[in-house]
Amino acid sequence: MINKPLKSPENFIRPRWISISLKEKFSAFAAAVVLTTALSALLNLFMANFAFHGFGTILDDNAKCYRFQTAISQETQAFNTYVRDKNADSLKAYHTACEETEAALSSLPFSYGAIGGERYAKTWSIRNAYESYVPARDKAAAMASASPDYVDTLYEAFGLQGYLAQYAGDLTALTLEAGNSDYLQRLPILRALPWCFLVFGAGLTWLVLRFTRLIRISVISPLEQLALLSRKIAKNDFSDPDLPAKSDDEVGELVRAFNLMKRATASYITALQEKQEMAERLHQEELERVEMEKNLEATRLEMLKSQINPHFLFNTLNTIARMAQLEEASTTEKMITSLGSLFRYNLKTTESEVILARELRIVDDYLYIQQIRFGSRIQYRRRVEVDESSVLIPSFSLQPLVENAIIHGISKKEQGGMLHLHIWARRDQIILSVADSGAGMSRERLAELRAACGRRPTSKAGIGLGNICKRLHMMYQGGELRIYSKENAGTIIQMRIPRKELGGSI
Repeated sequence: MINKPLKSPENFIRPRWISISLKEKFSAFAAAVVLTTALSALLNLFMANFAFHGFGTILDDNAKCYRFQTAISQETQAFNTYVRDKNADSLKAYHTACEETEAALSSLPFSYGAIGGERYAKTWSIRNAYESYVPARDKAAAMASASPDYVDTLYEAFGLQGYLAQYAGDLTALTLEAGNSDYLQRLPILRALPWCFLVFGAGLTWLVLRFTRLIRISVISPLEQLALLSRKIAKNDFSDPDLPAKSDDEVGELVRAFNLMKRATASYITALQEKQEMAERLHQEELERVEMEKNLEATRLEMLKSQINPHFLFNTLNTIARMAQLEEASTTEKMITSLGSLFRYNLKTTESEVILARELRIVDDYLYIQQIRFGSRIQYRRRVEVDESSVLIPSFSLQPLVENAIIHGISKKEQGGMLHLHIWARRDQIILSVADSGAGMSRERLAELRAACGRRPTSKAGIGLGNICKRLHMMYQGGELRIYSKENAGTIIQMRIPRKELGGSI
């Protein structure tokens, strides 16, 4: 059995590095740099937190215990001074010492999980002893020295002060012992952390240097060679061999394209020098051919224009309508007239906004044609609560919504349905609602359609609805299209636009 040699990391990375794009190369390099920086920062933060949090807690606990021990000692001295010589200064010093002791006592750590059982029990004893000490201390301080029970009360306070001083000393010793134990536990880790960070940092640095070397080999060196060869070609020197393309990314494609361009340019210059006269003749013939193609395209365009000339279409429809009138085919005449109105509006309307009355006439013409087609299957109601002769709305906006309601809603139900057009004003908005009792749509399709009609409409909204969505977002700051639908119940599409009337905005 033959053991295959292990690949080095660089030999493992290089084939994959050559095959990826330039964008992916720089993204990988940036990711390596960001990863190195982020991990270094996190490790430093971890080390600082590990050191300062642990040692900070130890020092803080020691300071709080020492503060209480000092405070109870100073209170004892102030108490002794006051009971020997009761005056304003000694009273003030005594009260100040009492306040400091209470503050120091309240700041002592008193969490079983944080300080452990021994320290918790000792702190609990101190708190209980202090609660018993305060009444005895205050009673002794308030009594006159001539009182019968003065001495007993005073010595009771002295005794409790002694207990508190002893408890405070015990608590300080326990805290120092706990802090020393915690320090000894953390010390080996602290000593090992710098070496771990050094090794880890060296690994990350090696990773960044590998990526830097790969970028230099695959990007920078080829570009330098390209620049050098370009300067020679600029001096009409094509003698250098082609550059080797070592990668499949954009730089490799650029090198291969440059080699092709260099060879083609050299061949072209040689052929141009040898066959200059023939090239000029061919060029002249090419110009004549292009001119002939331009004339042919212009002729074709004129023919196409004549085929779709709107005036020809309107005249033809008017002729058919007059013939239907002469033949007393009133329905046919009305359909052709409505169709002509639709074509004329679509082909000749160039304004971005029109008065509501024009759009409603087009809707009526369209519905007339559809009602002839579907008969009683289409029921239509219209409710307009604004002045249709002055309110401005986007052109080509209502008829596509009505068409959608008929094609995708009512026509899909055998019994047909109701189409309700409702237009009203609310504050500074005009709301145009097209509702149908047709097939409706599923929740999934409704969600897809709402997403497609968002701030960046997509093709999933359809041609008519997508066009309306785009124009609403472009024309109005607060324009929006709302869609409500329930399967087998119907659909409501509301177009909300700022209220504008002839003569200015309202």
